[in-house]
Amino acid sequence: MMLRTAASRGMIRKLGNAATICQTRVPIVATCARSNSGGSSSAPPPPPPPSNAGAAASSVKYAKTTAGTGDPEGSGSTGFSTRGPVTWPALGLVAIAAASAVSYYKIERERRLENAMGKIVSSESGWSPNPELLARRQYVRTKWGWFPKEDAFGGAGKPAIGGPWSLVDLDGNLVTNESFKGKWTLLYFGFARCPDICPSEMVKIGKVMDTLEKEHPKLRGQIQPIFVSIDPARDSLKALRDYAKDFHPSYVFLTGAPQQVQAMAKKYRVYMSKADETEDGDYLVDHSIVVYFHDETGDIADCFTQSMRPSDIVEKVVERMTFVPSY
Repeated sequence: MMLRTAASRGMIRKLGNAATICQTRVPIVATCARSNSGGSSSAPPPPPPPSNAGAAASSVKYAKTTAGTGDPEGSGSTGFSTRGPVTWPALGLVAIAAASAVSYYKIERERRLENAMGKIVSSESGWSPNPELLARRQYVRTKWGWFPKEDAFGGAGKPAIGGPWSLVDLDGNLVTNESFKGKWTLLYFGFARCPDICPSEMVKIGKVMDTLEKEHPKLRGQIQPIFVSIDPARDSLKALRDYAKDFHPSYVFLTGAPQQVQAMAKKYRVYMSKADETEDGDYLVDHSIVVYFHDETGDIADCFTQSMRPSDIVEKVVERMTFVPSY
């Protein structure tokens, strides 16, 4: 009995020493063992000191935050500047220089353009961006700079229609475009054997002249209607004299050699072509149906088409003849 007691005490002592060892080296396991054995819980032990692996991780993290500074160890003494090559003051100087260059370019461009305008477009011949389509325009110097001389065609400018020409009248006298300087003219191209359209347009112009005589007699005295034959092969002077008897007495009838008529028609962009020619040589002439209105200098002022009524033409004629530029 005494031997068993002594043996039991020795076993208990060993178990106690083992528990102490477990508590020291593996405190979590010892705590769990005591908890499972019904022992009282105690406060958790302090955390172990950081290992070498944790220190290495911290060093790597710190090295990442100092990357690009030339000081991977974070000592703070690299000997290099952390400022880049471009700064805000430098950008401001570049912006100022660019703005100055643009302003100088604009000023110089306007100065050269004004000089060019004064030398080129202010001359008597004027200037046109495309002489084949648009007539030359005169420019006027105003307080705002050089501007095109105002006319009824607006900013688009006049079409390049008309030019010098020479024909003969019913008396065989030479007549040119210079013969009507100082007069406003209503010019129409047609032929004496036209069955309907030409007589209708001629009568329309006669009504325009009569209306102007009643309502604007001063303007009427400045207008000269002109008929040009585009069929000189058949429209002889005698044929035109007989034809003229049916229309307004103010008309001037002109004809000429085929080459003269074709040259004039080309300058006015008149379309004309033989049509419905018969076996006996008779034919009609397809042609443009336009009345060209010129100012007193011979420049084109307006064009009147077949669809316009006499009252419409009167209104346009008065508007063009009384037009006053704003500068």
